[in-house]
Amino acid sequence: MVERADSDPTAKVTAAAPRRAPRRAWRRSGWWAPGEDAKRDTGSLSAWTRGRAVAALAVLTAGLLAFHRAVPNSLGRLGSLLEAFLPWLGLVVVVLLGLALLRRSATALVALLLPVAAWTYLFGGLLLPGAKPGAHDLVVVQHNAGDENTDPAGTARALADAEPDLIALEELVPQALPVYEKTLAPDYPYHTVQGTVGLWSKHPLTDSRLLDIKPQAITEPWSRGLRTVAHTQHGEIAVYVAHLPSVRLRASGLASSWRDESAALLGKAIAAEKLKTVILLGDLNGTVDDRGLTPLTSRMNVADRGFAFSFPAAFPLARIDQVMARSATVGHIRPLPATGSDHLPVAARITLEGSVRIP
Repeated sequence: MVERADSDPTAKVTAAAPRRAPRRAWRRSGWWAPGEDAKRDTGSLSAWTRGRAVAALAVLTAGLLAFHRAVPNSLGRLGSLLEAFLPWLGLVVVVLLGLALLRRSATALVALLLPVAAWTYLFGGLLLPGAKPGAHDLVVVQHNAGDENTDPAGTARALADAEPDLIALEELVPQALPVYEKTLAPDYPYHTVQGTVGLWSKHPLTDSRLLDIKPQAITEPWSRGLRTVAHTQHGEIAVYVAHLPSVRLRASGLASSWRDESAALLGKAIAAEKLKTVILLGDLNGTVDDRGLTPLTSRMNVADRGFAFSFPAAFPLARIDQVMARSATVGHIRPLPATGSDHLPVAARITLEGSVRIP
């Protein structure tokens, strides 16, 4: 409606504003505001229906943790590759937790309880503090010294600073060996070297010999294992030092057949050992979760505290330098400061149960 005042030139002209269509009418016509669809759809998803993809990934992660041995090794040794980095699946859980919170998904949060429980069962104990030192303890150090190490004297001093009873070294090259011998001699008067592996000890060593763990396909000279007997105040201990063949990651998968064969030979030798107490120190080129080391881990105790990732030294991702024992407990294992090697040294405390000869 329009009103006009003829007598007043300043009169205002007004027009009745059209009536706004009811909100429901707009919705019925389909012309609601932009973004209304998204709001309506989001509102229709509850906390139990959002994040199903995240929940599925959580269940998959839990399955890989709990049933990693079910992952086949027939295809590129995929199972061993997974087991080499198994603890790092914990980071996947953290990422999934962030996504679940972002999506505000109750389903995903509940599903995440599965991988959290699996990871805690497998690795939670490693985070606990180690037991206090006891009277029947030995401290041991394991280190792949590196054949390209330009500071063997500094490496030897760094290892001795940990005050271990035993020091095992691998990749000993002829030009560096006299330096290790001279530097370690004052505190470690007993030592044996077989091929490229050696052991330095505060306790007398006897019956030292080369241990043949060479895979059949290797034809060139290859001596990377030894066995000796350490005479401690707690009795005789058979000590093995080994450097298993390296593994390689190729387009076809993980190449670890030589490592696995060498581990089987080493496991057979330890099974035949007459002394009850056995300590194994070495660069085994595999983690304790890797099924390729089953011939060893099925017969020996491994560290029950500490991750001690040792390789590569610049950014350690896995512990392939191992300390294992039979008729003894391997307590807390820890990395030592970096040396001139591409491996970090590891130190562990071993609690002995007593050493007697098996009849």
